[in-house]
Amino acid sequence: MTLADLLVSTAVLGLTCGATLVMLEQGQQAWAVGAARVEAQQSARAALTWLTAELRTAGQGGGPRRIPALSLIEPARVVLHVDRNRDGAIAGSGETITWRLAGDILRRDAGGGAQPVINGVRSLAMSYVDAAGRPTANPAAVHRVVITLRTSAERATSRSARDLGPTLTTEVHLRNR
Repeated sequence: MTLADLLVSTAVLGLTCGATLVMLEQGQQAWAVGAARVEAQQSARAALTWLTAELRTAGQGGGPRRIPALSLIEPARVVLHVDRNRDGAIAGSGETITWRLAGDILRRDAGGGAQPVINGVRSLAMSYVDAAGRPTANPAAVHRVVITLRTSAERATSRSARDLGPTLTTEVHLRNR
């Protein structure tokens, strides 16, 4: 075995190891992007499930006196009411609930301060529809709420991978209207 043979075999081994490491790095990056997207989708789904459940119960309680389901409707904020203790008044803790988008954080405030629900929200759009199917700006006339939530995969390593977050849309029928 000559020195030239040893140099050639070392060069081939180096190229093979380099190519293997590049493939492993690309595989790890693809896994990280997929994991970040799945996490963003699961978080968005959980937040949307919680928001829709509370919207469905808006206006509940009150006994013979009807309470307002919603008092403020905006594209990125909604204030809803639930008479949890059934005393006919919206005054107790947790009976007025505000959902709003603050920066890239979806927050829920039920009287104890706005607590973060999900980070990495790119947009929250709520549109409000009356009984005839027309858009409305009157909180008392709302029968359905269409919610679109776009999130980003914030734990992704590259900017283009962060843009791969899911967009979820749902339509909520207010039960107590």
